[in-house]
Amino acid sequence: MGFVISLRIAAVALAASVSACAVGPDFKRPAPPAATGYGSAPSQGETSSVEGTAGEAQRFVAGMDVPAEWWTLFQSPALSRLVEAALKGNPNVDSAKAALRQAHELYIAQRASYFPTIQAGFSADRSEYATNSISNPTVSPSSIYSLYTAQLSLSYAPDVFGGTRRLVEAAKAQEDNSRYQLEATYLTLSSNVVVTAVQEASLRGQIAATERLLELQHQLTESVRGQQALGTASELDLLTQQSAEAQTAAGLPPLQKQVGQARDALTALLGRLPSEEPEESFNLDELTLPRDLPVSLPSQLVAQRPDVRAAEENLHAASAQAGVALANMLPQFTIDGDIGSAALKLGQLFTPGNGFWDVGASLTQTLFDAGALLHKRRAADAALDEAGAQYRAAVILACQNVADTLRALKADADALKASAEADRAARVTLDLARAQYQLGAISLVAVLNSEQTYQQAQLAMVQAQANRYSDTAGLFQALGGGWWNRPPGSLR
Repeated sequence: MGFVISLRIAAVALAASVSACAVGPDFKRPAPPAATGYGSAPSQGETSSVEGTAGEAQRFVAGMDVPAEWWTLFQSPALSRLVEAALKGNPNVDSAKAALRQAHELYIAQRASYFPTIQAGFSADRSEYATNSISNPTVSPSSIYSLYTAQLSLSYAPDVFGGTRRLVEAAKAQEDNSRYQLEATYLTLSSNVVVTAVQEASLRGQIAATERLLELQHQLTESVRGQQALGTASELDLLTQQSAEAQTAAGLPPLQKQVGQARDALTALLGRLPSEEPEESFNLDELTLPRDLPVSLPSQLVAQRPDVRAAEENLHAASAQAGVALANMLPQFTIDGDIGSAALKLGQLFTPGNGFWDVGASLTQTLFDAGALLHKRRAADAALDEAGAQYRAAVILACQNVADTLRALKADADALKASAEADRAARVTLDLARAQYQLGAISLVAVLNSEQTYQQAQLAMVQAQANRYSDTAGLFQALGGGWWNRPPGSLR
């Protein structure tokens, strides 16, 4: 009967605590930026264009949504396969998933503090009392006796001032933070795969350009050797040309080393050892440059960027912890109850006359702790200010990333156009120089200068082509990667 009364008291206290107000600040999402653009960074119109690989004009489309699998816009099945493989095999993804599961379980565990704790216990004691000092504590004539006790204990702390609710609120915010951290891991990983694949393609293009120039120089070396045999070229001319050919050849090993390192990096992104290198390889002319590019407003961006959303949840958790610190300074209430049975013989448990119960409530208020609770509250307020500043920094960084990428998209399109024109001019100049050298109209030094100019133009064009692909991947990453358009649970 008494234990039932205790349960009723706990139920009433639970209902009262749930309906009561929680102390501390009520969290409100920060207002989104009021800016309508990214300053002087281009957010409309289109980039310049040129014929050839990665030469298409790209159009900025305000308000266009970001697809979840944005990497498929490059129209490379090999690239799409590697991104999907990385999202499934990279250990950083598994780590982020485990962190999310942990945060979820901690939230569920914290939510259990809303309810009373009921424990069952059983004890058996064998004792002897001092017959010359105390009276017989039992009805047994012997000084040695056994005591068996079975009981249920209830303990409940009513959430009068909302401290428990704030703790649950903080745990939920931490779970949401872990969820956005997982999305950030997906976004960073997919972007790194795309950029590394583009880097590999760029290096292969630079190797191909160097090999083409090396072939031209070898032809010229043989031509000079033939002219020396005829007496129309000196040994110095031959040595000079051989030196130029050797210098160009010396540029190949560093490029080949970088390709190997890019392959190693790509393999690691897939969550594999170097011996498990993927079969897929990449060249720039196998990729397609997306034509339409989304440009989200800053007010949309803060809802799309997983790092900004994670910072927002950190701010939410800090707000809740400030409420917890305040609640800890106020009176603390507890309700306790016990019901059970005690007997000298095990078989007499739960028989009439052996039952017992108790129920009680307590209130405690800290009167002196040398200022510990006060300073903990001030520390929680400082942590809230810190989280607010970190959130603002995350918003600024997100907008900066988009602005930087928009500038890069326009500038690198112009750079590719200029590089293509320089490459065409350098090739024509080299052809004319070689023809004139064969006729004896110009010196070998002029031909070598033309070769060097052509090589630099080739390498610059390949790098400019790669930059456009990397810029495009960078924009999709800066805009958040479209995770909100992915079917729920598709990567869980």
